[in-house]
Amino acid sequence: MTTPPDVPGKALQLVPSPGSDWKLEPGGGSLSTTAHPKSDIFVDPSGTVAPTANAATLLTVAPDGDFQLIARVGVDFTATFDAGVLLLWFDEKHWAKLCFEYSPAREPMVVSVVCRGVADDSNAFVVEQETVWLRVSRIDDTFAYHASLDGETWRLIRYFTVPGSDEPLRVGFEAQSPTGDGCAVTFEDVKFTDVRLEDLRNGS
Repeated sequence: MTTPPDVPGKALQLVPSPGSDWKLEPGGGSLSTTAHPKSDIFVDPSGTVAPTANAATLLTVAPDGDFQLIARVGVDFTATFDAGVLLLWFDEKHWAKLCFEYSPAREPMVVSVVCRGVADDSNAFVVEQETVWLRVSRIDDTFAYHASLDGETWRLIRYFTVPGSDEPLRVGFEAQSPTGDGCAVTFEDVKFTDVRLEDLRNGS
């Protein structure tokens, strides 16, 4: 399975995690899967819960240089923390997630999580519609997470680094259902470009 055809000058291979079932629609711009029951990627900062890394993923080795991965994410929310995710992955202790996630208050939210040995967890805003646009960008050695309600105007969610791993960066998609029995997740209008994001905070 390969990335959508609008990846400029790239031939990137998306690799599914073992046991996951991903469907690529004709034309390459839409992906879908169903999250495994009781699945997640998380390293609890308290240290009292065993780390989890059993979520369904679809990842490619990131190209050199700057990039942007964009998708309109929809989730058939059922249980708390069901989510569709754009994922940056180095190894099981170094990764970052940008999520469209179901909160304990039963509200769809944009949530970000960054793991540098242990994970944090940061809620951004409630989404009062069925889908949301998510974007992950690499700018030099940093990363930026943005979200949008219309795919045009973008809110900065997080600007960060993930130091500490010697593994190559992989980037792609994840579906999770930490407390539930699985959920359907779609990633539509997927785009992967090597265009540099020049301004983090002007809405572009």
